[in-house]
Amino acid sequence: MTDAEITLAVSGMDCASCVSHVEKAASRLPGVNSCRVNLATGRAVVRFDSQSVTAEQVAQAITSAGYGATPQTSELAVRSTREDARHAAARAWLARAIVGVILWLPVELTHWILHARGLMPVWLDWTAFVTSTVALIYVGWGFYSSALRALLHLTVNMDTLIAIGATVAWLYSLVAFAGWQLGYFGRPAALYFMESSGLLALISLGHWLEAEARDSAGSAIRQLLDLSPATALLLDDAGQTREVPLDQLHVGDRFLVRPGDRIGVDGIVLEGSSGVDESMMTGEPLPKLRTAGNEVIGGTQNVDGRLVVRATKVGRDTALAQIIDLVDNAQSSKPPVQQLADRIAAVFVPVVLLIALLTAVGWLIAGRAAGRGESAAWAAAANASCSVLIIACPCALGLALPAAVMVCTGRGAKRGILFRDIDAVQRAGAIRVALLDKTGTLTHGKPTLSRICPGPDIDENALLRLAAAAEQYSEHPLAKSIVATAVQRGIDMPDLESFSNEGGLGVVVRVNGRDLLVGNSALLAKYNAPAPEQASGYSGSTVLVAEKRSADGPWRSLGAIELTDQIRDEAASVVAALRDMGIRAVLLTGDSAAAASAVATAVGITDVRADVRPQQKAEVVRSAQADGGHVAMIGDGINDAPALAAADLGIAIGTGSDIAKEAGGIVLVGGLGALPAAIRLSRRTMRTIHQNFFFAFLYNVLAIPLAAAGMLNPLIAAAAMALSDLTVLGNALRLRRGEID
Repeated sequence: MTDAEITLAVSGMDCASCVSHVEKAASRLPGVNSCRVNLATGRAVVRFDSQSVTAEQVAQAITSAGYGATPQTSELAVRSTREDARHAAARAWLARAIVGVILWLPVELTHWILHARGLMPVWLDWTAFVTSTVALIYVGWGFYSSALRALLHLTVNMDTLIAIGATVAWLYSLVAFAGWQLGYFGRPAALYFMESSGLLALISLGHWLEAEARDSAGSAIRQLLDLSPATALLLDDAGQTREVPLDQLHVGDRFLVRPGDRIGVDGIVLEGSSGVDESMMTGEPLPKLRTAGNEVIGGTQNVDGRLVVRATKVGRDTALAQIIDLVDNAQSSKPPVQQLADRIAAVFVPVVLLIALLTAVGWLIAGRAAGRGESAAWAAAANASCSVLIIACPCALGLALPAAVMVCTGRGAKRGILFRDIDAVQRAGAIRVALLDKTGTLTHGKPTLSRICPGPDIDENALLRLAAAAEQYSEHPLAKSIVATAVQRGIDMPDLESFSNEGGLGVVVRVNGRDLLVGNSALLAKYNAPAPEQASGYSGSTVLVAEKRSADGPWRSLGAIELTDQIRDEAASVVAALRDMGIRAVLLTGDSAAAASAVATAVGITDVRADVRPQQKAEVVRSAQADGGHVAMIGDGINDAPALAAADLGIAIGTGSDIAKEAGGIVLVGGLGALPAAIRLSRRTMRTIHQNFFFAFLYNVLAIPLAAAGMLNPLIAAAAMALSDLTVLGNALRLRRGEID
């Protein structure tokens, strides 16, 4: 047996039942071992025996089941195809919603204005007929195609309900209108063309919101992929470089990384010394010194030196690829809230159809038994059964989710809270454990000068003046902070006579006839310069300064400058608010235990997990979930992306990396201080959604029996349907009021 794997971009999936159908279609083939489908990203990964079945046969089986299946040869091709399909779906639903509103609302408003004046012009009925017919064809196509796919799989969904409701209202109106125009009937008491087009327009708007959420689901992975360079500089045995595609690198190959380049794959440094920005893995803003023998990670950025690296992991084995897999797998494990409505529809539609059929049969039998005549019996049966179908139209059920979510997202946006999808709103309300990243989340993520400790022969401003002069041409975050502080204090910086950058260590300069070392302890050790006694006991990053006044003179210490990442002003109050809401706060960081403990103590957190890598962060999330708690991860960096996706809810700080924002279900544009408000708003929204479902079903439970008994004609049924819509919308609008801060 020869195992093989194929990745396919699958289109046409709308809900969890679609996922099940795709998996079953592939798994029925002999030789297929497994099929894993990701609804959020539109990807199917199939493992099979290549001697028993071919990749083309797997794709054909899925296509025959009613879905599009395109084999892809590269991860980027898979995601490009997927994103194109998601963009197209979102644009299509938006277009349907806009066209539907244009076709429905002006006619509806004109009808009510004229009706209030006692006018019933025939031209308005013709206009309603034409506009509703166009709406049924163009706007309704999205619902009909979805309902047809469900029918082919012997099931129903929300679109089945909507298609039936809109079609019944239109057909009833067409028969009544045509009969009147042809002289068979008198003028009908009411026509329901506008109800048909209005239903399609409003539900299309809800579908657009869902499509937009799905459209953004895979963006985090694309941005992670963009961290990996497309090519690498391969070194041959003669020391010559050759640019090759990254996928042509193999374990053991040597490659060159120039200053400013991203490292292609995981490896070990063979030659050179440089600072490497590993913030994507650790979340810390400061570059780490990497020299011969040190490991480097693919996707990280070489800052200021030249490195020769030997590849140790390539392809799907690299740390970056594993992070991408974690994000992808975690996203696919989140079930959408819409499944609840689909499960309800699976029972509700057959029941309503059966009730309508029984109603028609019952009225026919009763009419004939009463001797009312065949035409009268058929008219009564048609009136009652149509009333059942119209009043059972799931407009209120379809609006229960999007109406509340639209109000929630609108109010959230004004407060600097962006909800990425309906699922994020649901999960935020159930959170019991909050894992908070340190750097950039509880702290500002930017080093600031906190303390200057000059030696015995120099004062603070003089030490800062020399250090700033040396660092004025450096791009290092610590250097920028030192220079900014000097400028803020109005300190003039002398010109440099010479400048040399020591990659990952610091700088060596000459100023006013003196040689200066400004950097870390490794720089001073390299030049056999003594470290200042003041450098011990610091809680932040330390920049050391030493000088030599003559070419053959000794180095002597001038002092030390400490820079720390300041804690956000709102951090302690946010932790306290979480505690008041019954949510346990945990500090989760890749920084050292000492630094983490200091921040935790300052903000009031007692549970601390330090020195944690991205993969380990996801493991901490899963461990907390196994303990029975609904877990939220709050972070701002690329290193937080796996944990943000693995958690029940990912909450990204808006000032952080774009990847963290894409992986997060909620983005706090206004910063950490909006976190309690986001959770309170989510809890209120979920209560409102549950109330909306209750109102929608209460309306159907009470109204359907009345319609079946002939106590409601289609006009009253349509009015009752509109009333249920207004009830749901009015309840949702209550979210605009009330305290959330």
